[in-house]
Amino acid sequence: MPVDITPAEWKIMRLLWSLGPSSTTEIITELQQQSDWTASTIKTLLRRLCAKDLLTTTKDGRQFMYHPQVSEQLAMNDTAEALFSQLCEMHKGQVLLDLVNKTEISRADIEALQAKLAAKLPTAPEEVDCNCLPTRQSSCHEHEKE
Repeated sequence: MPVDITPAEWKIMRLLWSLGPSSTTEIITELQQQSDWTASTIKTLLRRLCAKDLLTTTKDGRQFMYHPQVSEQLAMNDTAEALFSQLCEMHKGQVLLDLVNKTEISRADIEALQAKLAAKLPTAPEEVDCNCLPTRQSSCHEHEKE
């Protein structure tokens, strides 16, 4: 299932992934400490996330409890895959290099990346074919100037 989450919705999802199931009041209190959102804005975002089947609700007394229906890792992976599916195949490697350069990564993650890259190296092509529009294929290197 592709995950389509707006930046504002990410804030709510990240909060719920951190806290676990939470009441409307808890969510509003936490988010208003971090932003200038009104209660009605937060409730609208919660309704949208429910409509997208990313959250479900249960009733706990007079409060609604919100429960994430997708894991944080799955949401991040789906979002990254959706973005990368729109990029030029030839330049995805450079984007990954830039991300690694700008991102704090644990030693365990670095070791896992090194192992995965070492395993891919023997069958990796010299150059990845361009998947841009046919009119640009012959001059894909022009992307580097943009």
